[in-house]
Amino acid sequence: MLRLGLIGKELSHSFSPAYFQKKFDTAGIHAEYKAYELAEVTEFLSLFSEQGLDGLNVTMPYKEAVMPYLDKIDSKAAAIGAVNTINLEAGLLVGYNTDVVGFEQSVSSWLNINQESDFQALILGSGGASKTVTYVLTNHGISNRIVSRSKGDLLYTDLTADLMAQTRLVVNCTPLGTYPKVTERPDIPYDYLRSDYFLYDLIYNPEKTLFLTLGEAQGARIKNGAEMLVRQAEESWRIWNKKILTD
Repeated sequence: MLRLGLIGKELSHSFSPAYFQKKFDTAGIHAEYKAYELAEVTEFLSLFSEQGLDGLNVTMPYKEAVMPYLDKIDSKAAAIGAVNTINLEAGLLVGYNTDVVGFEQSVSSWLNINQESDFQALILGSGGASKTVTYVLTNHGISNRIVSRSKGDLLYTDLTADLMAQTRLVVNCTPLGTYPKVTERPDIPYDYLRSDYFLYDLIYNPEKTLFLTLGEAQGARIKNGAEMLVRQAEESWRIWNKKILTD
């Protein structure tokens, strides 16, 4: 039996265990997928050595922290600087980033990033998820800047009317607004948004965060992270199922 799981903190509302178990049950696949809330990142090593896991998904706050403990890292994950999928291959722990596939496919189906490259994108948050978004947008020639409360290219207080006028895409990579803290939202100047703006939130629970609600009220087009989550999960399954080696 294939044994898989998810590591992170506060995983009680995670999408992945139910998604994968339904997938396994429907297809008659002999596998299990469990969530493991870890106090320290190093605890994930025992899941392979003592519990016989074959692979893991990694979520906040461990996407960067797991990297020093892996035997090998896929070239794309190394370039991004974050890992969200681990596969056991010939006794080695190999790290991948399937978020990049999920975000690229999800945003491309909504906004033609191959043609709409004459504007600036603002990426809210400076963690592992923001690195993935930066990687995708940069590869498509879209100028982008990180906005953070303490580090990044910009602080939230730097978001002036002139700067917002140069922006068309805003991507929330912070956990602000995630259930149950649904009244939280990134502190951007929502009054500057218009109908030609696109707001993308990596959060999927709730379906419409306060960030998206406030943007929609200004006429902006909005999208949550549900499709990205499904697409990255399927890419993780492709890696685990076929035991693909790093390129």
